Amino acid sequence: MRTLISTAFVSLDGVVEAPGGEPGYRNSGWTFKDVEFLPEAYEIKGREQEEAGAMMLGRVSYQAFSAVWPDMADFARYKVLPKYVVSTTLTDADLVDNWGETTILRTLDEVAALKETDGGPIIIHGSATLTRDLSDAGLIDRYHLLVFPLLLGAGKRLFSTTDKDTQHLKLVEHEVYPNGLQKQVFDVVR
Repeated sequence: MRTLISTAFVSLDGVVEAPGGEPGYRNSGWTFKDVEFLPEAYEIKGREQEEAGAMMLGRVSYQAFSAVWPDMADFARYKVLPKYVVSTTLTDADLVDNWGETTILRTLDEVAALKETDGGPIIIHGSATLTRDLSDAGLIDRYHLLVFPLLLGAGKRLFSTTDKDTQHLKLVEHEVYPNGLQKQVFDVVR
């Protein structure tokens, strides 16, 4: 069984919207303009690329990342990994042709079936809506969070507000950096 890992930059109040500077959001670019950059805090991002066996994205994140990541040296390893896009609206004609093998999954049942296959961990970048849906369905196995010491108020949240049973997490790795950034890695307890 494959491990499904959600990785995110998140504010202390759970906002994940526009961390890199996407337009249209009041606090756009908060990860880079509001907190001092310390390279050691981002070590986990390189490790994710090396350890991942595949990448999964929702439609919105796929369209944003596929426009820039294929040609970025920082994300070269992702170019050769199989990619899965969970979408009910994308077609094969909407996929870019310079980013390697990409498969469209239509349902959470297809995601669950993919988890049953052989291969390394599947890493989910961005994809807030997908992450919330997968979490609510009990399909996320691990969270890699870089928590920023910011309260952003409004914005897309990483975790859903669905009324559900308590989901227990086990902290398996953590570190606090001088700029206030926290790395938190949680396994979902089943």
